[in-house]
Amino acid sequence: MAKSADKKARLSDAEKLKVLKKKLKKLKASVRDAASGAEAVVPASVKPKNAISPLAPAGFPALPVIEGAEFAAGAAGIKYQGRTDVMLVRLAPGTAIAGAFTRSSTRAACVLDCQAKLAGKPDTAAGAAIIVNSGNANAFTGKGGQEAVDSVTGGVARALGLPRERVFSSSTGVIGEPLPAGRITAIIGDLAGKLDPAGAAGAARAIMTTDTFAKGACASFQGDGGTINITGIAKGSGMIAPDMATMLVYIFTDAKIAPALLQRMLSARVDETFNAITVDSDTSTSDALILAATGRSKAAPISDLRSAPARAFGKALSHVMRDLAQQVVRDGEGATKFVEVQVTGAANTADAHRVAMAIANSPLVKTAIAGEDANWGRVVAAVGKSGAKADRDLLTIRFGDMVLAENGWRAPSYDEEKASAYMKRDELVIGVDLGLGNGKRTVWTCDLTHRYIDINADYRS
Repeated sequence: MAKSADKKARLSDAEKLKVLKKKLKKLKASVRDAASGAEAVVPASVKPKNAISPLAPAGFPALPVIEGAEFAAGAAGIKYQGRTDVMLVRLAPGTAIAGAFTRSSTRAACVLDCQAKLAGKPDTAAGAAIIVNSGNANAFTGKGGQEAVDSVTGGVARALGLPRERVFSSSTGVIGEPLPAGRITAIIGDLAGKLDPAGAAGAARAIMTTDTFAKGACASFQGDGGTINITGIAKGSGMIAPDMATMLVYIFTDAKIAPALLQRMLSARVDETFNAITVDSDTSTSDALILAATGRSKAAPISDLRSAPARAFGKALSHVMRDLAQQVVRDGEGATKFVEVQVTGAANTADAHRVAMAIANSPLVKTAIAGEDANWGRVVAAVGKSGAKADRDLLTIRFGDMVLAENGWRAPSYDEEKASAYMKRDELVIGVDLGLGNGKRTVWTCDLTHRYIDINADYRS
């Protein structure tokens, strides 16, 4: 006893503090265990919610019901306690499926599985399903990644009476951690029992990770003999850059359209929507866009891309895709400014895209925007590094409707005070005309604030 007391007396203040911290940690663990029940197996923490983005829309839209599509959401405890983290969608027999996926060379198992299924020749007369989890990306998980996909999709196939080749899965969250597939399969029966045609909003919430608001968009138009509806939901906030699709997006329509034609309609609109946004220039390993057409509308089938119904469908699909893409940017991690970059006069479309993305991805441009600094010189630098053809003396730079630079020099009409006042707006337009040709591209981005660092510095904790 005397030796023990003597040892404690000799402890330094730093050592005493270390002992107290250990005791406090044990006490917190005891309280947590008592609150959750001794036998319960749950994730270690409850993740606090991020404040809703100041650029968020007023609310989640009222989405039209898509006949032949049913939704359910539930909590599997994949990463956090008490958080809805799985969505299930059941699709009617005969549903056509199209998709676009990340081009990352380290694609997740679920992405590879979806691509393989769409490349095959499944029984399209059968129904289909989509199951999605947040909290774990199931990426870079070795052979176990595909085994987890097989377990989850197989569980859905059995519960809904579908071929496994018609069950598509997605996962989003932490990379490199084994997917706890058993937690997902354990709730499939419950999800199947509460499938609801009006459940899209709950499904949108279930796929959020660092998102601060659920994302939805819709469009309706008069087809040949009936109304055609399109509804879409998405998640995305960080790790957003082109190479389709650096987010999770699910779009549903009741149009009658064959899979090959549906794929053509989707692929033709990816570059001007989801490949025209960036938050942080990082392409994801895991994310996907799936478009499903249930064929339950009373309108006649869409079979000719040149027809009026096909053009109307394409316009409505573009609207939904662009709306969802822009919502992802508005929810960019830490974003306070929504920025449209318009590039015109490029030698070709490819050069216009290079310039637009060089500006939109530039940390110097994005931090200047965050600081409300009208530093157009950083735009000049971004154009120069893009690799696109450019001529200093032909370049024109605008912020909004103000010309800041032209003819190789600062514009005579430049007004620093007005330019600085413009930068205080929540929504900004940066215009660049290269003066070389007809190439043009518009992309969307956000500013880069310290909040982005805060979110990503402790993403796994």
